[in-house]
Amino acid sequence: MSNGEHEHEPEPEPEPKNELTPSRADQVAVLRPAYQADLARGLGRFFEARRTACPWCGSERLKTRLRTTDLLQHKPGRFSLDRCQNCGHTFQNPRLNEAGLEFYYRDFYDGLGEKQLGNTFAGRTKMYRQRAESLLPFASAPKNWLDVGTGHGHFCESARTVYPGTTFDGLDFTDGAELAERAGRVERGYRGSFTDLAPELTAHYDVVSMFHYLEHSTEPDRELAAAHRAIHPGGHLLIEVPDPDSRYARLLGRWWLPWLQPQHLHFIPVGNLRRGLTDLGFTVVAEQHAEPHDPVDLLAAAWLALTAAAPRDDLPWLPTPPNRLRRALRGVMVIAGAPALILATLLDRFLVKRWSHRLGLSNAYRVLARRD
Repeated sequence: MSNGEHEHEPEPEPEPKNELTPSRADQVAVLRPAYQADLARGLGRFFEARRTACPWCGSERLKTRLRTTDLLQHKPGRFSLDRCQNCGHTFQNPRLNEAGLEFYYRDFYDGLGEKQLGNTFAGRTKMYRQRAESLLPFASAPKNWLDVGTGHGHFCESARTVYPGTTFDGLDFTDGAELAERAGRVERGYRGSFTDLAPELTAHYDVVSMFHYLEHSTEPDRELAAAHRAIHPGGHLLIEVPDPDSRYARLLGRWWLPWLQPQHLHFIPVGNLRRGLTDLGFTVVAEQHAEPHDPVDLLAAAWLALTAAAPRDDLPWLPTPPNRLRRALRGVMVIAGAPALILATLLDRFLVKRWSHRLGLSNAYRVLARRD
């Protein structure tokens, strides 16, 4: 993602252009045959059987909450979210299987999407510091910290400025953790599943963090149990996730960015998470709603609607590249939508942000729990 250079490192030589760095069009052309082969085999093979009971509480009182498509990458497929009428848990149903997760994650955080997402994550230093500072009233100098779902380690890099004496490790199921270690953003980068790696990390950490990680997990209850195992008694677990009870989730419907289908599999109401943590042997010491709110809901909804209506860009999961007319039409539509995007940004940042929690519009919540 970000290059992450430190001041003491030598300046890198300029990358050769053209000869070694393929254009985006060339990348798309190379990827297209594999995507078309995958799609020719059908989308049904990417899903598990539909569940008849809530994965959180076991109730069979389920109701469809949302049906949508992939509004970010625009890969083909339709996805459904069910809500448990007993406990309020919302989950993808039917859920993507391992092959489906691989297909829909491909070229999102890596490959074609790596540069854009990397620049986005690298530029959020203020947000990362604010997350780290939320621990200060409860633990001012943790010895070590494991960030689960660390990506390329940008949070750890920022958090080190808040806790200069803390050793930060990162864990991710992609090669991002290894890249973060090589870039010096984490001391050690673990690649793999947290639930599989937890036994070798037993009672090792003062702090474990999961920032917008649980919603990606196939089994969030097992992730929480793994965290309990990795944290020593008296240590802390810091969690941030989308809030499915946000009024924006209802008002914006499928255009609410945190739904992020099909990557987000579970949406846990804060009451469920608090009870789950207590049952595992944690004590919840803090709950925040205003602070983790990310003021982008209206802008993101406007952008998603605009790009859904406009002709597609050149993407390898499309059978052929768009012609010149369709490319021109897409550009015209994006330019025409600019005033709506500007207005949405102003409303997000200067009106809604200040009142988000009081109006029930906060799009995320944060919980800090101490391991007993």
